[in-house]
Amino acid sequence: MDLTDLWRWPIRMLGVAGPGSGGPVMRWCSVLLGLLLLRLGLQALRGLVLPGTTPVVIPGVNAVCRASYGRFVLGAGDEYGRRYSSFPAGLRKEMREMARGMFSFGYDNYMKYAFPEDELNPILCRGRGPDHGDPSNLNINDVLGNYSLTLIDALDTLAVMGNATEFHRAVRLVIDTVSFDKNSTVQVFEATIRILGSLLSAHIILTDTKQPFGNMTLSDYDNELLHMAHDLAVRLLPAFENTKTGMPYPRVNLKKGVPPDSRNETCTAGAGSLLVEFGILSRLLGDSTFEWVARRAVRALWSLRSNNTGLLGNVVNIQTGQWVGKQSGLGAGLDSFYEYLLKSYILFGEEEDLEMFNEAYKSIQNHLRRGREACNEGEGDPPLYVNVNMLNGQLMNTWIDSLQAFFPGLQVLKGDIEDAICLHAFYYAIWKRYGALPERYNWQLQAPDVSFYPLRPELVESTYLLYQATKNPFYLHVGMDILLSLEKHAKAKCGYATIHHVVDKSQEDRMESFFLSETCKYLYLLFDEDNPLHRVDNKYLFTTEGHLIPLDPRLRDTSWQDIFHHKSKVPQTHDKLSQTKLRTGNSSSNCYRVPEERRFSLPLKSVYMRQIDQMVGLL
Repeated sequence: MDLTDLWRWPIRMLGVAGPGSGGPVMRWCSVLLGLLLLRLGLQALRGLVLPGTTPVVIPGVNAVCRASYGRFVLGAGDEYGRRYSSFPAGLRKEMREMARGMFSFGYDNYMKYAFPEDELNPILCRGRGPDHGDPSNLNINDVLGNYSLTLIDALDTLAVMGNATEFHRAVRLVIDTVSFDKNSTVQVFEATIRILGSLLSAHIILTDTKQPFGNMTLSDYDNELLHMAHDLAVRLLPAFENTKTGMPYPRVNLKKGVPPDSRNETCTAGAGSLLVEFGILSRLLGDSTFEWVARRAVRALWSLRSNNTGLLGNVVNIQTGQWVGKQSGLGAGLDSFYEYLLKSYILFGEEEDLEMFNEAYKSIQNHLRRGREACNEGEGDPPLYVNVNMLNGQLMNTWIDSLQAFFPGLQVLKGDIEDAICLHAFYYAIWKRYGALPERYNWQLQAPDVSFYPLRPELVESTYLLYQATKNPFYLHVGMDILLSLEKHAKAKCGYATIHHVVDKSQEDRMESFFLSETCKYLYLLFDEDNPLHRVDNKYLFTTEGHLIPLDPRLRDTSWQDIFHHKSKVPQTHDKLSQTKLRTGNSSSNCYRVPEERRFSLPLKSVYMRQIDQMVGLL
């Protein structure tokens, strides 16, 4: 067969005569059909084209191919396709049970060796509480309040896994043994998301008339968890007093109030990520106080954003309103501020929250996003969100942190699935290289800047939400890689330990409570297709600590709308998201799902996956 036969061959296979075998019309039809089939063949091989090369373009066909490219992502010999394109049902069940076993191993050992202390030291098999000998040890004392933190934080994970017996026992232990009348100075943010949020979630599970997780009710339950949540929130309220801006002090003593030597500096996320838990409490109690102080803090921060870029910094003085830290990014210090603008709107329906989120998201896209315009087509570097100066949008450094891996999950809730796919793939590539996610990664040096991994959940959370949005088996493989890495590198004698260094895999004797409340929960849900959480009529939202909150009409009805009335300074825009478009990630009716034909191909083209792997030094 010579070269001229290459395009005649497909025509002959279809029984159509080639040139020389018919009239002019038949010859032109043959040529056009041959070109079309050749184009289809080239599309099938696009995954093998290297970045920067110029693709073949046939006029008039480009628009059609752009709309249907997902069908032609994989080639028969593509190594990414062979690895990720399917996930057997039996393997999925095996991974689900492994995730359940991971949670049980950590939880059971906490109860055996650590309870009633706050955390488990999984290497030495003992409990850990506040460091009373060194009050300046904020890494420990900000989180541990001598209130059985890990037990409380894990309550709704027990329910999600259907373990009613242990859920009931744990609830009774919390009611009978936990008190917040302690001489403990804790961070307001951590106490809110870990303790307050979990108490509210467990209370709602106990009192839910639908009982989706099985019978989780207790016959003698008398709203004790709600009363405990109220008691804790009252003890946190002094943080909001005596500040000129309305933003809270970062720390409060549960018995004595704000310490005399308290700092006036707080991070944006710490001051502005209290609205979900405080708002839920207010609406369940019918007391506007808690939502009012949290909303006032959000508005105060929002008023301080840059007039030039619309961005916020990461550290602010609560008395002067001056920015102490001018770095603007998506990681530590800012992450959950953006998250709670959107989630507050989804829960409470306050238009102001959505307007702020949309405006913030626009500023993020304009000033933080680097790389090519589209995730899954075009040339250039893959999209990446960097740290910039809030005043002018100039790059401040070349590292990103592991907390930023939450952002693809938030983009799923926003409906920006394509961009979420790209950013998630970047963090997954880092995980593949190290078997963990370093706390900070320098994308220019292709190396960790801060090398420990405390079993954080953000990448798992985004993986779970992207799977719910796309149903693509690729994300089951990602979850399996994470699960197997944790089993291999983090498992210790009595639980799962912080990875002290992602390169040498040395361990540190600490198992933070979010490992059970978030990491294990998201891994389990990823593989548990039939979980009640995934039914169409069950719509839930996850707090920033992974606690379940139903989308309940009770949370949208209040008797104090006049108190929160606030004339918006953000103009209405035509691209504003409506409530019907803001579906939760677990809703099967999500109108922003990736098209059906792409569920059996890679979510990101092979050429771009290979590009990202090269970017982090895997290839």
